[in-house]
Amino acid sequence: MNPFIIPEIRDTAAHFSRQHYQFERSNKLQTALAEIFSRHLGNLQGGGRFEAEGLLVTGKSGSGKSTEVGHLVTKFNDSKAMLPSGVPARIASCLLDGKSGWKGLGRKTAKALEYHIADSSRSTQDRIWEKVIIQAKFQGVVGIHYDEVQHIFRKKPEADVIATIDSFKSLIKNQDWPLMLIFTGVDELGGYIQSEPQLFDLMTKFHFDDIALPDDLQTIHEIVGSYAINGKVPVSPDLAGEDFYQRLSSAAAFRWGLLIRITLDAIGSACVKRATSLDREHFIDAWVNKTQMPRFVTPFTHDSYETMFRRDNPFLKSIDSYQNER
Repeated sequence: MNPFIIPEIRDTAAHFSRQHYQFERSNKLQTALAEIFSRHLGNLQGGGRFEAEGLLVTGKSGSGKSTEVGHLVTKFNDSKAMLPSGVPARIASCLLDGKSGWKGLGRKTAKALEYHIADSSRSTQDRIWEKVIIQAKFQGVVGIHYDEVQHIFRKKPEADVIATIDSFKSLIKNQDWPLMLIFTGVDELGGYIQSEPQLFDLMTKFHFDDIALPDDLQTIHEIVGSYAINGKVPVSPDLAGEDFYQRLSSAAAFRWGLLIRITLDAIGSACVKRATSLDREHFIDAWVNKTQMPRFVTPFTHDSYETMFRRDNPFLKSIDSYQNER
């Protein structure tokens, strides 16, 4: 037996790897992409010059942006919508960082298209992007999902930021093969994109809001219940109450993506213990395993959880509060 594999946690992760909770925002995102792609397809069929469009999805880290859009892209690709050329339409995905300039991003985008351009290649920036467009057209790639886009702008001179934004605009306006762009990132990303009005105007904007109590209590109830049922671990009556849902929201810093992650970790703990039901102790396990804090200092156990655990720092707590506990 491999000491680095916990079978119950592995199996839980595998089981839920393609599971997706259908938020209302999921339906809105799909509708927006369907409208954008339908216009794109109509323009391709018409044969005239046109500008593509895009989606701009922002929100706090842990709000579920990458997962939500990743699911949407997978669903789009699986639909195999046919282009006039007879090739199924596809959207590629690319994760950005702060190290790449526009030339490096061209290489990353080519890699997302499974077209390798070696770092040692002497191709110019323009030539790299020319190859990207050629490959995208040949493969039926109608759009690119760029994730964590804010990283490519941070700590860059203003001139570089402007040049990069203008280059993104050129992809949407490419005369030979306009590309739909999907941007996901934290809230600051909106400011960068808004600085180029022509690009911003071509974006349909979505902001992923925090969990709002008490309005979202029913949704939290459905998430915990549906994932537990799917994982074949019945929910203990101890979890079916407003107090627990408020504590779970605090543990997740009121972010939907983190709330689902904690729930899945708790289900994994229940499976490891071969528990007959999912209860509060398993959520405490998930928190302690993540933070290494004492079991009495968690959002699920402490009386002052509402003030102790800060919304701006997931999985952290007030230093002053912690010192007072010691």
